[in-house]
Amino acid sequence: MSVIERIQAYHTDLTELRRDIHAHPETAFEEVRTSDLVAGWLESLGIEFHRGLGKTGVVGTLKAGNGNRAIGLRADMDALPIHENNSFAHRSQHEGKMHACGHDGHTTMLLGAAKYLSETKDFNGTIYFIFQPAEETEGGADAMIKDGLFEMFPMESVFGMHNLPGIPVGRFGVRPGPIMAAYDQFEIVIKAIGTHAALPHKGIDPIVIGAEIVSAVQSIVSRSIDPFEKAVMSVTQFHAGDAYNVIPETAVIRGTARSFRTEVQDIIEERLSALARGIAASHGATATVDYKRLYPATVNSEEEAILAGDVAASIVGEDHVDRDAMPVMGSEDFSFMLRKKPGCYLFIGNGDGEGSCMIHNPGYDFNDAILPLGASYWVRLAETLLPV
Repeated sequence: MSVIERIQAYHTDLTELRRDIHAHPETAFEEVRTSDLVAGWLESLGIEFHRGLGKTGVVGTLKAGNGNRAIGLRADMDALPIHENNSFAHRSQHEGKMHACGHDGHTTMLLGAAKYLSETKDFNGTIYFIFQPAEETEGGADAMIKDGLFEMFPMESVFGMHNLPGIPVGRFGVRPGPIMAAYDQFEIVIKAIGTHAALPHKGIDPIVIGAEIVSAVQSIVSRSIDPFEKAVMSVTQFHAGDAYNVIPETAVIRGTARSFRTEVQDIIEERLSALARGIAASHGATATVDYKRLYPATVNSEEEAILAGDVAASIVGEDHVDRDAMPVMGSEDFSFMLRKKPGCYLFIGNGDGEGSCMIHNPGYDFNDAILPLGASYWVRLAETLLPV
């Protein structure tokens, strides 16, 4: 594994930085301390930076040579509203907030790359280091774009990276085309007639109706979507009633849908609305459906995906790069950037050993062993895209 020696030499510094960020998690658009830390690090390196895009976003600008080409390297900064179960010294100091997705590591790897590149400047052109807030469901990437990211910092391509537990350390996964799914949310509100629980025939029960709808939702993917397409629908909330002896008037069902193509999203939205309204009407009740398309699918452009795979292979060897990685049904708001610019999003292995757990788990922790590897990838990618 060909990690850059200079970056390996300050592995301890990167680990301390990553654990400091982990101990002080901040959720969407509240990343004030984290952005202060990022800005301070960039300033210490002599890298020009701009703050305020997407409220708490930071963009560093590093130029070398006289080339007019420019690229963007992006890391996310936000944490999740999760109670951490870990007991190590750098566990979250903010109860109810946790870096359970590894954004602390993503930020640190990009800062590590910025340090090396600011020292060597072995490239010709401009690198924009994009530190993005609010990736988790709030669309910080879209907010930065709307605030003028690509107008203020014109770049020809943009790249992202995410750790993934289950992939061994020293391995990468990438693919051209869709690599992460679109993220849609739905809410179904059933309006019925409340009554005494002992007299159900005097009302219309929204819980019975809701139960039928939940079951019917499972048929959308299995019976309305082409089996060769990928889609997942999950009901995650069912709220109704407050008393043991009252059949309520209202029930609320919420959930998510994941898919890779707009045409599939269209089918899911149409069938969900039709099923909910039809089932409710058959009982003499009504149902309204609020369907929101939050994140589009994350789709890598072919040329950039091939190049990213080549760069990863130059560091860990071709046998350790999966160039046809399985798409993930989770979602990523880096998709908004890839809608505007060509680029690539790839996975770096976070480890598959005993005790490792998936992201969004209260026992998760980013693997500090991969900090120099991720930083080395960013450096080699920048040097490859902007050769001297």
